[in-house]
Amino acid sequence: MTLPATTTRFGEVVEASIERLLGQCHALYEAPVLGTLVRAGESVYAVVEGVETVALDPTRPIVARGAGAASEAEVYAEHPQLERLLRTQVTLSVIGHREGSDVRQYLPPLPPRIHTFLHVCPAEEVREFFAGGRSDFASLLIRRGMPAGDDVLAAVLRQASAAFEAPGDFLLTASRGVASLLAGDTARLNAIVRRLPLGA
Repeated sequence: MTLPATTTRFGEVVEASIERLLGQCHALYEAPVLGTLVRAGESVYAVVEGVETVALDPTRPIVARGAGAASEAEVYAEHPQLERLLRTQVTLSVIGHREGSDVRQYLPPLPPRIHTFLHVCPAEEVREFFAGGRSDFASLLIRRGMPAGDDVLAAVLRQASAAFEAPGDFLLTASRGVASLLAGDTARLNAIVRRLPLGA
């Protein structure tokens, strides 16, 4: 498959391992939302598991500046240097990769290089990755033990469902796959399912 030209580039990899990536956004506060499917370069797929805005220089902590301001926009207008002192970054969980024309929902053999560009996948690519309600990727997220792992998994399913003509059908199929992985943990499975718009 030729990768879509409509992919939206938003940042680049600044830390990389086979399981997790840290990406810095090119524009302050312009990060993809929780659960978004992202492609690093041409072949590695990951999902947004966290977003944060922090100081570029960790030795210079951020301080409040808006005591006399009427709005947040006024704070930035009065302190234009803030745009250069802050960065928005995303934590990404790797959930798959491309081998030739095939998409694999398991870890790649190598992580992407530092400064590899990060792209939000368009609907066409999302449908290809999650074709048939495939949820093999879910085992990677479930085993990873992230603090908000269940919220991340539910967000991935919600975001992916929006790319399909019948989002409810996708969610039902994917939920069955997740249920098979959590057969021994009904409480956790129910908590994830409650986060999905299955009645929609």
